[in-house]
Amino acid sequence: MSSVVLGDLDVAYAEAGTSSGGRPVVFVHGLAEDKDSWTATQEALGELHTFAYDLRGHGSSTVGVPQGSLGQLGADLVAFLEQVSGPAVVVGFSLGGTIALWAAAERPDLVHGLVVLGTSSVVGRSAGDFYSRRIAQAANTSSDGFRDAIRDDTAAALTTEIGQLETITAWRLRAIGAGAGYANAARAMAALHAQPLTPRLTEVATHVDVVGATGDTFCPFKAAQILLEALPDANYHEISDAGHLMNIDNPGAVTDVLRATIIGRN
Repeated sequence: MSSVVLGDLDVAYAEAGTSSGGRPVVFVHGLAEDKDSWTATQEALGELHTFAYDLRGHGSSTVGVPQGSLGQLGADLVAFLEQVSGPAVVVGFSLGGTIALWAAAERPDLVHGLVVLGTSSVVGRSAGDFYSRRIAQAANTSSDGFRDAIRDDTAAALTTEIGQLETITAWRLRAIGAGAGYANAARAMAALHAQPLTPRLTEVATHVDVVGATGDTFCPFKAAQILLEALPDANYHEISDAGHLMNIDNPGAVTDVLRATIIGRN
């Protein structure tokens, strides 16, 4: 693991692979995760030069001065692209995909290809209420109530790997830690109810591969449709036998899609 100071943050990241002449690839994880969610993917795509970093307040990254905004999380990614990886293909899952879309709209010179998995640019009222409940619960991440909530969320996001529920839940709780980064990111996502990112998608100049999963109840195909209708240049790919946590349920299929989209366009 490496670390770098970016503004008010000490950002932890993992670098893998070799520089083969193509663009590097930067992986951005989802809510209640950390860079380790991409470890197997980085190993499988060893022919590429890849980076995966811990979002503000997740994993081993410090929380800094959180603002609860997508703009701040997007600026963190921009700083990583400027100071660590250089211009890159960006792969984002869920929250990470939303952050990546913001960065691509804001700094098209830094994002040269984009893959978003299980990602939305707007959240409905029920999703906004969900984030509000989790923000309140994250004030005490050691409580049984919060731990049970993360376990329930994890169970709802899995299909084929439900037998690994306890192990996956424990890893997600470690990634959340004290909870400030989790609450910060949840606030950023909740804000998409009143202020969707969708209008800015027309500013995304690079090609975007949108990836969904057949059993994803958190981010169903409707969310992908919104992205596909708004983005100037996008394709859709679907992962079978997987819920929202598609890289856990069907990692081989996810890796195949990433290899085809990244290497095919890099």
